[in-house]
Amino acid sequence: MPRIAKGAIPSPNIWNTPQIYELENRAADPDGAADAAMRALRPWAGATVLDIGCGTGYHLPILAAEAARVIGVEPHGDLAALARRRCSGLPNVTVHAAAAQDLPLPDAGVDVAMARWAYFFGPGCEPGLRELSRVVRRGGAAFVVDLDATRGPFGRWFSRTVPTYSAREVEAFWDRHGWQRRPLDLRMVFQRRADLEAVLRIEFAPEVAEQAIAETPGLELAYPNVLRWRFF
Repeated sequence: MPRIAKGAIPSPNIWNTPQIYELENRAADPDGAADAAMRALRPWAGATVLDIGCGTGYHLPILAAEAARVIGVEPHGDLAALARRRCSGLPNVTVHAAAAQDLPLPDAGVDVAMARWAYFFGPGCEPGLRELSRVVRRGGAAFVVDLDATRGPFGRWFSRTVPTYSAREVEAFWDRHGWQRRPLDLRMVFQRRADLEAVLRIEFAPEVAEQAIAETPGLELAYPNVLRWRFF
């Protein structure tokens, strides 16, 4: 049995199929638009950066190229072990197996925190937001990058897969907690058609995935996201 941090909500894609999710990470946002949007608001050169829900650590080496220190937190212990292995040659990277609502970090020690595609959907995330307020120091910022379910075919496929998701409730949650937002028009670009189809099959319910595959010619698809942020 995998080691799972207490209180973690299972991620249906990376937890079950990390090899296919690796293909998704490689395909998502080849233009670096999400990083550019975050950097424009709060650069992390020379900073201490926290990646919440870092999975197998795909983004940690990219962050470590600029940041003074990078901390990955992942509730799935086996994925955290893979992230440690990935970053074994990077002395400025540390990975913890822990949940967002119980960060193993001191108060006010982080300059930039981010949760990227880590299911920060809103209601229910209050404990994690309290932890952000504890660990991010004054002058720092926190970011959440996630799918925008209100836009495009990708949003429609997601809404069919997760019919209980309420975009209105999610927006109201972030507004109540004082976060700002802006849309991100990202894309996914794959090297092989088989990779695109495999990724769609781990993202959506089986019948929705087959429809998504039929509706997506070629190797590229639009990936509408939203960037949320708060300064501390």
